[in-house]
Amino acid sequence: MFGWKTQMAILAAGLFLAIIVSTGMGYIPISPTDVLRIISAKLTGMQSLVADVDELHRVVVMNVRLPRILTAATVGGGLALAGCVFQGILLNPLADPYTLGVSAGAAFGAAIALLLNLSVMGAYSIPVFAFTGAIITLLFVLYLSSTGGGMSSNNLILSGIIIGSILSAGISFLKYIADEQVAVIIFWLMGSFGSRTWTDAGLVLIFVIVGFTVFLFFSRDLNLMAMGDRTAASLGVSTRRVTLTILITASLVTAICVSVSGIIGFVGLLVPHMMRSVTGPDNRKLIPASLLAGAILLLIADTITRAVLPNEIPIGVLTALIGGPFFCYVFRQKQMGKHSV
Repeated sequence: MFGWKTQMAILAAGLFLAIIVSTGMGYIPISPTDVLRIISAKLTGMQSLVADVDELHRVVVMNVRLPRILTAATVGGGLALAGCVFQGILLNPLADPYTLGVSAGAAFGAAIALLLNLSVMGAYSIPVFAFTGAIITLLFVLYLSSTGGGMSSNNLILSGIIIGSILSAGISFLKYIADEQVAVIIFWLMGSFGSRTWTDAGLVLIFVIVGFTVFLFFSRDLNLMAMGDRTAASLGVSTRRVTLTILITASLVTAICVSVSGIIGFVGLLVPHMMRSVTGPDNRKLIPASLLAGAILLLIADTITRAVLPNEIPIGVLTALIGGPFFCYVFRQKQMGKHSV
């Protein structure tokens, strides 16, 4: 098995290759060499690199495809990060933003902003409403799952599913009263990276970097908390503070991702589970690996819907078709593990 540094190098190289190849795919095919030349010319200002490249190709790469591709990769990394730390803090492989209801809360908040056509804060209106919905949902889930003896991961996930179902009904009601806005809400909820801009890519990138920094900072604490709260506390970990900080940060990252892409389920479930079998349970290694692998997975999925299938389908539909059966598999394996003890 490769060492961790080699694994990271392979994932980073895979992400870079996926970005270049994906940028060249579409209705107008562009060679990977031309894509590299266009990007290099933009970064360095050396226009001589693209002297013989079609102007249309330059516009397609820099203004149409690359913002969408980078947004898809960043959202994939952000959702995988959130799923990774949710699973780490709850010690449950079934935990992710989707199953905890955080995604549904963010979607509900964003749907309200879309319904009311709010533009008070410009491009940030939907992210702010999405974050508010995610945080309120998280608070309700925490309240519902808490007992006199503390908070169990199973209760938290069950509470998340319950709250998520209620919010789904609320979203359906919003669509019912939306009239001419219903098409916008429905299309957004199914998940799509169409018409993404550099502003979207930059906004998500900033929050994913912040989230990644916070998660990496607390990665050692997450490892100690896996040994039990008492053990972690005896080693100087403030479990309550760490848990609250990580849950809020993960909810923020999820909210920003959902506000840009719509609901994309199961990425936060699939990626950490796959990477854990490669890197092991050490969060100091698992968190960076999940970031890169999540970016690759969602970028490939978006490329399939955009450039491979005859008609583009919502990205959320594709990830649900893949992630749903995998969720059943993980749940079944978890149950079999319990019965074998």
